Amino acid sequence: MALLRIRTYPDEVLKKKSAPVEEFDGALQKLIDDMIETMYAAPGVGLAAPQVGVSKRLIVVDVNMRESEHKYPLLVLINPVLAETEGEVESEEGCLSLPGLTGTLPRAEKVLVRGIGREGKPARISAEGLLAIALQHELDHLDGILILDKLSPLKKSFYKKKLKKTPSMRG
Repeated sequence: MALLRIRTYPDEVLKKKSAPVEEFDGALQKLIDDMIETMYAAPGVGLAAPQVGVSKRLIVVDVNMRESEHKYPLLVLINPVLAETEGEVESEEGCLSLPGLTGTLPRAEKVLVRGIGREGKPARISAEGLLAIALQHELDHLDGILILDKLSPLKKSFYKKKLKKTPSMRG
């Protein structure tokens, strides 16, 4: 396994819509392992393939570091889709690809996500709370959407100015 470089804004790969995964091979399994290791080392609760420079529809999520109850396993989802949403909550979010930025965003309170699990079998995840928020955040990455895109123009402008003044914030 290897730590991968997390791409940061304004890297172009973060703005692209990702392609579906079509090859279920050893290279995919290695990418999954490397993404898991990178997510834990960051540390983060989720990571999407575009964040490590791979424009494929693949996410890994583990909210157990932030949850007092360890009720969800590490999730690997290939070609995930948001199938259902219910309710709305305000969520304070940050992002490994946007160092130093946090913002409050509206998110669905409960979600149903369908995809393919690591072993190639269909997966169906019903989630609420932090897991629902993390899944929505990572799914946004697969469509080239960053939390920066959902913030007010003023907050977005402040972040971009701060980024220009602080080159170390860029990957």
